[in-house]
Amino acid sequence: MDELAKILEAAARGEFPPADGGLTVLPQPSPRDAGVLALTGHAVVFADVPSGWIRRQVPPDDLGAPLGPPFLTALCARTGREAGSIDVLLALPPGRGAAGHGATAQELVETTDQSHPRVVRALAHRSEVRVWTSADGGTVLTGRGVAGRWEVAVEVDAAARGTGLGRELAAAARTLAPADETLWAQVAPGNAASLRTFLAAGFTPVGAEVLLSLPDVPR
Repeated sequence: MDELAKILEAAARGEFPPADGGLTVLPQPSPRDAGVLALTGHAVVFADVPSGWIRRQVPPDDLGAPLGPPFLTALCARTGREAGSIDVLLALPPGRGAAGHGATAQELVETTDQSHPRVVRALAHRSEVRVWTSADGGTVLTGRGVAGRWEVAVEVDAAARGTGLGRELAAAARTLAPADETLWAQVAPGNAASLRTFLAAGFTPVGAEVLLSLPDVPR
């Protein structure tokens, strides 16, 4: 397990680096994945850039600098990548999750249709992507993302929003990934409905994250 994966798994258990304003610089866990992870009082930059260069760009007394526009702009210019949105990173460790939603998982039907925009994006950022749909207008995806972690995304058709379907899909995702693996979700902080959905399904916020993608990769 690489260092980033170890930090993520520890965070999912509630074990974080010291909140000392420190900065950890790691190589990319794969050619696909580069970005910045902000935890409480500590940041992690995972990019194939010299550590000294990164540290010169980040004022040591500015906790917000690793996710701030000046540093992200400089990092993107250095790597030739583009920054995606800054997301809330949520985790659902093994054995946890909202109860009482097993029926939805049983009603989901796996599909090989890759035309949905969310599926197109998932294929660019994850491996081993699988997709399920429900008859009442829901889609849930799983796949291996940053540092090999299992990630989930949920989409609900406009006509089915406000019915609780999103929460049921997020809860059902626990049964669609290996039982001994932490399940991860990334949610834009302004998407309050989605954030409430994952919180209600038992996911816990552990930090914030921005991923850097190559210019031709869907974001």
